[in-house]
Amino acid sequence: MRSEKVIELGEQSHTNGLFTPISKQGEINMLIGIPKEIKNNENRVGLTPAGVHSLVGKGHQVLVETNAGLGSGFADEDYTKQGATIVATAAEAWAAELVVKVKEPLAEEYGFLREDLLLFTYLHMAAAPELADAMVAAKTTGVAYETVRDLEGQLPLLVPMSEVAGRMAVQIGAHFLTKQEGGSGVLLGGVPGVPKGKVTIIGGGVVGTHAARIALGLGAQVTILDISAKRLSVLEDVFGHQIQTLMSNPFNIEASVRDADVVIGAVLIPGAKAPKLVTDDMVKQMRPGSVIVDVAVDQGGVIETADRVTTHTEPVYEKHGVLHYAVANIPGAVARTSTIALTNVTLPYVEALADKGFHKAIALDEGLRQGVTTYQGHITSQPVAEGLERDFTPIDELV
Repeated sequence: MRSEKVIELGEQSHTNGLFTPISKQGEINMLIGIPKEIKNNENRVGLTPAGVHSLVGKGHQVLVETNAGLGSGFADEDYTKQGATIVATAAEAWAAELVVKVKEPLAEEYGFLREDLLLFTYLHMAAAPELADAMVAAKTTGVAYETVRDLEGQLPLLVPMSEVAGRMAVQIGAHFLTKQEGGSGVLLGGVPGVPKGKVTIIGGGVVGTHAARIALGLGAQVTILDISAKRLSVLEDVFGHQIQTLMSNPFNIEASVRDADVVIGAVLIPGAKAPKLVTDDMVKQMRPGSVIVDVAVDQGGVIETADRVTTHTEPVYEKHGVLHYAVANIPGAVARTSTIALTNVTLPYVEALADKGFHKAIALDEGLRQGVTTYQGHITSQPVAEGLERDFTPIDELV
């Protein structure tokens, strides 16, 4: 339970200014909550014990919901050794001023949203209108990992999970190609005298690049499509003549998808819904037992027939004889690796929000400012607003 001292400090911070750290005799600056993830088989956790150690060392208090880290191999004791306070319920962790998560709040968690809450997590709201409504109605301030940018304009909080998802996508495709999983029975690497399996990757960004690396490692024949000739040139420099690069257009996509054993959807438009690039008719032309892995499904997906989100418990469904894998939290399957990689990149931003407070942190870091998705009942991310067909209010007009 929160101590009387913590409750008093929380009330002071809410009274003196939204998300402004308040220190009492140098003891506590901000109260940070780490709830347990409740998404199906989401075994990641918002921070590692090492991350807690850093925050506690700066004078913050961290509340960790009991067993929140077990799926990543971190016991409650690992957190308490670093100065965290273990709380028994999700409500206690969510009662903090700053809540750090991995995945977006689910319907069961909407009741925890409130006006004086700063939520830092993956939100992917462009494909989640109900979440957007809940965040706006509660006037919760939401900062989305997937739209925070660094000085080079890149997406540093998305990169490590995209690397994981890209590498896993090919492993997943190879697994479901096996006959016992309902696949066509093709071995991606082939054997001498037998054709290699064909992997088509739509999108040459981080996911696509790492998918290509694993596919080549398995010995597959790899084709990557992208709308940027410059990016295709970079990919050829990286992989040489081991891969086939093609401009992404309906003609090339149709031909490449038709011949593929595994199709990987790897297109990202930061914050926005993914475009539907592979049509129902294209999927009908694929060989029975082929596999589609739509990594972009958390942003709506690029495959028209990937019309539902699946879970790690029931990851695939069949349509037109093709297996569709549409799990929205692929990195949750390798939770320890993913949690450590995610904390490595999110921790500096958590520290900035906790040390400086929300307003000063976004004033000093334009990239963090771009991550602000909801604020005071407004949608402040233009791609999200456009994807949802909702009103957009620039954050600059509100702070």
